[in-house]
Amino acid sequence: MKILVFSDSHGNVDHMTLAVERESPDRIFHLGDGWQDAERLRDMFPDIPLDQVPGNCDFRFTEPAVKLVQLGGKRILLCHGHTYRVKEGLMDVGYAAREQKADLLCFGHTHIPTQEWAGESLLLNPGSIGYWGKPTYAAVKIEDGRLTADLRKLV
Repeated sequence: MKILVFSDSHGNVDHMTLAVERESPDRIFHLGDGWQDAERLRDMFPDIPLDQVPGNCDFRFTEPAVKLVQLGGKRILLCHGHTYRVKEGLMDVGYAAREQKADLLCFGHTHIPTQEWAGESLLLNPGSIGYWGKPTYAAVKIEDGRLTADLRKLV
């Protein structure tokens, strides 16, 4: 299973579309700051399941800030990251991952691609797919019970 992870699209649906067409994923995660962008992407690729969480710029106060997805025997937490103060460091998301026994915790908000282990949990920030200069995203694979992640540049 291949999952594309996007965050911080900020109105740039074209970049996400290009990545989806290039990668042919089985699933998509959108980590906020582009709620409507994710909805447009869902409309464009209705056969690809899409999970999303709101970011600090989405103003979706009734939507849960954190979502747990279970795929291929792996526990994956999705959040934007602002509620865990990720711009100040990864300690809070590391604790959240440990608390939820997450194999993977995906977050955004900083626009900086990051891949770091916190104990048994992989903390993954795909960066910003909406960034016009150097858009980035992540590709996660779950195969034979093993989870791997790669940070990728769109251009």
